Amino acid sequence: MANVFRSNGKLLISGEYLVLRGALSLALPLRLGQSLEVQREEAHGHPHLLWSALAPGGKPWFKTSFELPSFDIIGTDDREKSARLQTVLLTLNSLKPEAFDPEYSYKVITRLDFEPHWGLGSSSTLLAALARWAKCDAHTLLNLSLGGSGYDIACATSSKPILYRRDGIRPVVQPTNFYPPFHEQIFFVYQGQKQDSNHEIVNFNRQTEHLDLSEPIGKVSDISLKMTETKDPEAFAALMHEHELILSGLLKIPPVKTFFPDFEGELKSLGAWGGDFMMALSNKGEAYVREYFAGQQLDTLFTFKELAIHG
Repeated sequence: MANVFRSNGKLLISGEYLVLRGALSLALPLRLGQSLEVQREEAHGHPHLLWSALAPGGKPWFKTSFELPSFDIIGTDDREKSARLQTVLLTLNSLKPEAFDPEYSYKVITRLDFEPHWGLGSSSTLLAALARWAKCDAHTLLNLSLGGSGYDIACATSSKPILYRRDGIRPVVQPTNFYPPFHEQIFFVYQGQKQDSNHEIVNFNRQTEHLDLSEPIGKVSDISLKMTETKDPEAFAALMHEHELILSGLLKIPPVKTFFPDFEGELKSLGAWGGDFMMALSNKGEAYVREYFAGQQLDTLFTFKELAIHG
C-alpha cells in the first residue's frame, strides 16, 4: 500500500539572509512542488530502503539505498546527496522510531514538478512531506537535521503567501494577501546557476558576525509589510530597489540590476544571491520581458500567476 504526500515549492520575496536573524519576510508558496510516495512490503531477508528521485517528465535524477534499521548507505549515484538524506532519515527515525517498521522494507519515490537545480525547494518539500508521512513536526525535523530559517517549510503546506519571522528557533507564520493589482507586471526569471544555500549562509554569517544588524533587519521587515500593502507598481519597484541596496551593502555583492542595466523595469534577487531566481517588474508587457531575457540566454521565466499560489 502506498502513501502519497505533496508539498509546495517556495520563493522568498523579501528578507533573504536576514530572515535567519529574525527579519519579517514575505514568502510565496508555489504551484510547483514535490510529491513523496512511500511503499512498504514484508522484508525477505534484511530490510532495506530503496530511494528514487524523479525530475519532471519522470527523469531519474538521484538514486540511493539504505540498510535498515541502521540507515547505512548500501549504494548511491551521488554520495553527497545520500549523506544529506541519511542525516534527515536518521533524525526522522530518532523523532519517530515507529515510522519504519523493522518487519518491512520500504520503497520511496519522489517526483519534482520543477528542475532540481532551480532552487525552488527540493529539500524543503521533501522534509515537509516526510514529516507529514511520519506524523512529526517538520520544523523540528529541519532544525535537527539540515538547519535553515524554516520559511520554506512553512510554505510547503500553506495555501496563501505568508509573512514569516523566526522568534529564536520558533516560526511565527502569518498568512497574508499578496496578489498585487499589477501582478501581470511581475515575472520570475531563473539566472541559470543554483546556489548552495548552506554555503551562502555560512559566508553571510562570517561577513556579518561582528555587525549590529538591527537597522537593516528593521528596514527589511518594514519593506516586507509594505510589499503586501502597496497597490502602486512604482512604489513596489522602489521597495525592490531599497531592499537590493540593503543586502548589497551587507553581502558586498552588486545588485542584480547592475548586470542588466538596460532592462526597462526593476529587478530583485530572490534566495541566495548570484544564481537562483530573480523577480522582474516591468510595465512593458510579457513579450518584452521574455524577449529581453531570451537575449541574455535566460529562457526559464514564469509569470506571477503561473508560479505563485496567492490564495
